[in-house]
Amino acid sequence: MARRSSISSLTSSLTSSFTRAYQRNLRALTKAALKAGTKATIKTGKRAVSEVQRAAVKQLKPPPGKGDWLAGMALGPGGARRYHLFRPSDLDLAPGEKLPLMVMLHGCGQTGRDFAAITRMNALATRHRFLVLYPEQDRLHHPQGCWNWYETRSGKSAAEAATLMAAVDQVCVLYAADRARVAVAGLSAGAGMAALLATHYPARFKAVVMHSGVAPGAAKSSATALAAMRGRHVPPMPVTAVGKAMGAAAAMTTLPPLLVLHGDRDVVVSPSNAGSAAAVWAAATGAVPAASRRLQRGRRHPMRVTDFKLRGKTSVTLCEIAGLGHAWSGGAARLAFSDPAGPDATRMAWAFAARQFARA
Repeated sequence: MARRSSISSLTSSLTSSFTRAYQRNLRALTKAALKAGTKATIKTGKRAVSEVQRAAVKQLKPPPGKGDWLAGMALGPGGARRYHLFRPSDLDLAPGEKLPLMVMLHGCGQTGRDFAAITRMNALATRHRFLVLYPEQDRLHHPQGCWNWYETRSGKSAAEAATLMAAVDQVCVLYAADRARVAVAGLSAGAGMAALLATHYPARFKAVVMHSGVAPGAAKSSATALAAMRGRHVPPMPVTAVGKAMGAAAAMTTLPPLLVLHGDRDVVVSPSNAGSAAAVWAAATGAVPAASRRLQRGRRHPMRVTDFKLRGKTSVTLCEIAGLGHAWSGGAARLAFSDPAGPDATRMAWAFAARQFARA
């Protein structure tokens, strides 16, 4: 027991030291960027404003809402990835208490802060007392900031997934996150990575949310990813092929419940991927579809909801949203990849995860 305790203490100490070193380096890089930015300014009225300065300040500025915006970095087979953790303020934890963790994976062209602002998941975290992890793709690994969900043939996607799991593990060690109550949600490329994480590490997640993503197993390379986004390479799969397409771990372990959200006016990722994702997941879990129902709240976009069930338990919920493009449904107004007129995907994602946590 003493040896285990000492190893745990050493791991925590090393992780904390690494995090502090990362934060020092981040501040140093920011200062350097601000200094260099003075050479490339643009005139706006009475003062010159640097694009570099604005980007640096925005990156460090916490998203709206009360709470701690904690910076960190995780190392793994896919290299290093930054992250931010939102921790609600004024938490009064009982001795030994741990909090649920929601992992939020942004889409291409976004940052973790952007995703936090669009989804407003932090407001729900404050209300319902849970932590929110926002990993961030490094532009050196992908110029557009997309998560690599598609390079399954080369192994790059698996390496990146392992690095993201290192971030989850780090947060569980440092910030009292409950390893038994972890859910993952993503938009677009983030949705693809969320599904990849769940199929590679099915025992680690209690719920998965795919918003406007490509069906699992639809791509094995960058070339096939583009075709998959257009709705190709997603033929109906027999159950025997699902495990191979989604990963060996998924074939051996029960997959966590899946919530699929997709707009029928999405011109970036074909809406056909929503039905394909639900079908693939249902086939892997043995679930069958129930009758679809139409739901609409107020003047928000209506949606068609289909549950796939096995022995009375829902394995997949498919929500096909009318009039929604490639955007987070019900997100903050006047932000890219966000449609405030859609049903509230943030509330739906948390409610879906909370139901699974209650069964843990």
